[in-house]
Amino acid sequence: MTTRRLHALFLVATAAASAAAVAQTYPAKPLRLVVPYTPGASNDTLSRATAQSMAPILGQGIVIDNRPGAGGMIGAENVARAEPDGYTILNVQASFATNVAIRAKMPYDVFRDFAYIGMMTRSPMIVVVHPSLPVRSVKELVVLAKRRPGELNYGSSGTGGSNHLATELFAKAAGIRIVHVPYKSIGPAIVDLVGGNVQLVITSLPSALVQVKAGRIKALGVASEKRSSFAPDIPTVSESGVPYVSELWWGLAAPGKTPPEIVNRLSDALRKAMQTPQLKEQYAREGGEPLPMTPPEFTQYVFTEVNRWRQVVKDAGLQLE
Repeated sequence: MTTRRLHALFLVATAAASAAAVAQTYPAKPLRLVVPYTPGASNDTLSRATAQSMAPILGQGIVIDNRPGAGGMIGAENVARAEPDGYTILNVQASFATNVAIRAKMPYDVFRDFAYIGMMTRSPMIVVVHPSLPVRSVKELVVLAKRRPGELNYGSSGTGGSNHLATELFAKAAGIRIVHVPYKSIGPAIVDLVGGNVQLVITSLPSALVQVKAGRIKALGVASEKRSSFAPDIPTVSESGVPYVSELWWGLAAPGKTPPEIVNRLSDALRKAMQTPQLKEQYAREGGEPLPMTPPEFTQYVFTEVNRWRQVVKDAGLQLE
């Protein structure tokens, strides 16, 4: 065997030993979990609950670092540029994928700059309308919209946001044309729906159920493959003949060059945390259940979501600068 070959084998063995040593000692200090939204939002509450359940498993605390702005991109860029040592991780969610689809330029590459740890949970969106709208089902809504093309409007959390693209996807699936009314967040859109200033909103299940139960808005369908266990009396959109699924989701990612041994350690801790009653309860408040995925499975899920929303944006002729 040549000297060069022996040297190469030595380097491989040394690297493997070093990786194993890192995995055994990691983590040796508290972690930082970047949440790219303000405190109090679903992304924040889910991240805090997840961090609290993961910390005892990892043997280290996890500090929440809220970095809101630019639809989540400021926080994501912060993690993409962080040291890939496993001590900085990111809360990723549905808008992480829609941002890539809607924006012409991104400050990071979702395919290269992140190592995906695992899914946390997923929650269906729901189609809700003002009570004055003379419809009782998604089927009747579609009939009305086709009879009055371009007359019905819908509210969203803003151009390019998850609610906006989810509604465009619904309009395409239903073959209807409705007018977009963007807001700065979904809260004001719901308020205007209750007030009758907009007629339709597609939003997260928990954000709408309180108003639905109070009779202030009407629920027509959940955008999941099967009925939600949290609202079993509400049919799926597909039951009305419109093939439509749109769900919000949350997960964790690390900087792209984070060693696989550390990514797997974090993924294992996340899966164990999701078995705890307190975390299951928190996920249920958001209309979801624990949905464990391995790093390869979650990576594939994120990439599929990015490509799916790119197609929606292309079909709708949308794009932000």
